[in-house]
Amino acid sequence: MTELVRMENISKSFGKVQAVQNVTLTVNENEIVGLLGDNGAGKSTLIKILSGALTATSGQIYFKGQPARIQNTWDAIDLGIETIYQDSALVPQLSITRNLFLGREPVSKNSLLPNRLDKRRMEDEARKLLKEVGISKNIDPNTPITSLSGGERQAIAIARAMFFESDLIILDEPTNNLGVEETQGVLRFVKNARDKGASCIFIAHNIYHVFQVVDRMVILRRGKKVCDVRPSETNIEEVEKVITGILETLPQSAPL
Repeated sequence: MTELVRMENISKSFGKVQAVQNVTLTVNENEIVGLLGDNGAGKSTLIKILSGALTATSGQIYFKGQPARIQNTWDAIDLGIETIYQDSALVPQLSITRNLFLGREPVSKNSLLPNRLDKRRMEDEARKLLKEVGISKNIDPNTPITSLSGGERQAIAIARAMFFESDLIILDEPTNNLGVEETQGVLRFVKNARDKGASCIFIAHNIYHVFQVVDRMVILRRGKKVCDVRPSETNIEEVEKVITGILETLPQSAPL
């Protein structure tokens, strides 16, 4: 498989607190990697470094085989890395269309109306995206986000990442506080993103959800990487024991 991203020997400290210690994380093209760990394991810190929200104390990030300099979120977006947090990072008062293009709105090419938002193009693209991510209801793209369910909001966030052709989509607890039907919808969207050529990092506390969609699992504990394993090589019970420290690691694990 072709390696898309490599976070090599990443460490991050906050004063005397070592949040992440020499973690190496790889994601291949068209691969979904589950990132697991208990609270305080270092998952959020590691992802914030990759998405540009934090800067690593030491270590190097490689993207498509080249050293990557990620100092802010726009650096990550420019590379093709999109992060979807559990609150979807959407503006509830704005419409679906405006949220899809937030910060990257296309402008009209009409010389008489320079720098004016191309609303027609935005709405046309929004309608296509709603169908693409599987929202079957006839939802007007001008509908405000406040009118949508939790699962539909996650779908909008994923659609935004897909439209801007992100190579890597990071999903931070995307199924948190969702119902059964909405959760299955989000898991389906994750698989669809991979089928359309994207890779994903999927962070979740619910291991059952992880086993449904990921190709590989990386487990962190107290800021260190302790396991790198495929779902076919283990089971939910063993993974839970590694997360809690009952098992140090798994014999099937890839080299750390």
